[in-house]
Amino acid sequence: MRVLVTGGLGFIGGNFIRYMLEKYQDIYIVNLDKQTYASSLAHLKDFKAHPRYKFLKGDICNKGVVERAMSGCSVVINFAAETHVDRSIKSAHEFLQTNIFGVYMLLEAARKLKVEKFIQIGTDEVYGSCLRGAFKEGDPLMPNSPYSSSKAAGDLLARSYYKTYGVPVIITRSSNNFGPYQFPEKVIPLFITNLIEGKKVPLYGDGLNVRDWIYVIDNCRGIDLVLNKGRIGEIYNIASNNKLNNIQLTEFILKKMKKTKAAIKYVKDRPGHDRRYSLNTEKIRRLGFKPRYNFQEAMEFTIGWYNENKAWWKSLKKQF
Repeated sequence: MRVLVTGGLGFIGGNFIRYMLEKYQDIYIVNLDKQTYASSLAHLKDFKAHPRYKFLKGDICNKGVVERAMSGCSVVINFAAETHVDRSIKSAHEFLQTNIFGVYMLLEAARKLKVEKFIQIGTDEVYGSCLRGAFKEGDPLMPNSPYSSSKAAGDLLARSYYKTYGVPVIITRSSNNFGPYQFPEKVIPLFITNLIEGKKVPLYGDGLNVRDWIYVIDNCRGIDLVLNKGRIGEIYNIASNNKLNNIQLTEFILKKMKKTKAAIKYVKDRPGHDRRYSLNTEKIRRLGFKPRYNFQEAMEFTIGWYNENKAWWKSLKKQF
């Protein structure tokens, strides 16, 4: 099976490529990535000469680039996206371009080339804030940031291409991911690396915003399961039910890194900050999904990884 992975130098996409090449012997992966600030060639440097892996530098908004990369591929998995909420608040342009127009270009190529499956990688943030209970796949989308709005638009466009043209689309929406190779502007790697550097950690508002955390490899396992067993035209939530408010998360990291609460710096909350995310995962569990990684052990491993790979993230932190 020949698979086009877009955004494969990013955090989740890169971990997915590594996971798939190590698990399967009959898969060939083409990785199309624009190499933005959040991309990392180091993530997959040990696969550079792999006989079942090919990297192509290119933008998913470029029709010719997309069609050449997708040619001969039976499956497309779109990880490519601008993802940082704070950046989207400062300027939404690139988010709209990549997360909407880029999805359109991929869908048009998939329609023309008649791919067998198109997996659109989404996020729980498209549902908006869930003060109680948990969002199901059919619930209305109520995004509250330019980032989540652009992702919601991409999902809806993908769904429309299934309904209108029969493009074999499946959508996944995961909760917040963490693990190795996550760009250090995101909260967990930012806090870990700041503490390693002896800096304070910036905690938004009152710190009571709740997130459901999933180890990135469990999300990769869920996407793999959907690829093999998911139904065309369906949406699947992927989460591990590890809900923590941001104070609890921060205190966990502080304790594991032997730091005190004096390292916390409360900062002004960001606009439109969703209070709580929660996903109902009954649907993917019926396919056989069960998280494999214990949250505490995965977090300890993640902290250890950032401690052992300072050269990787220190160069990236110079960018912001």
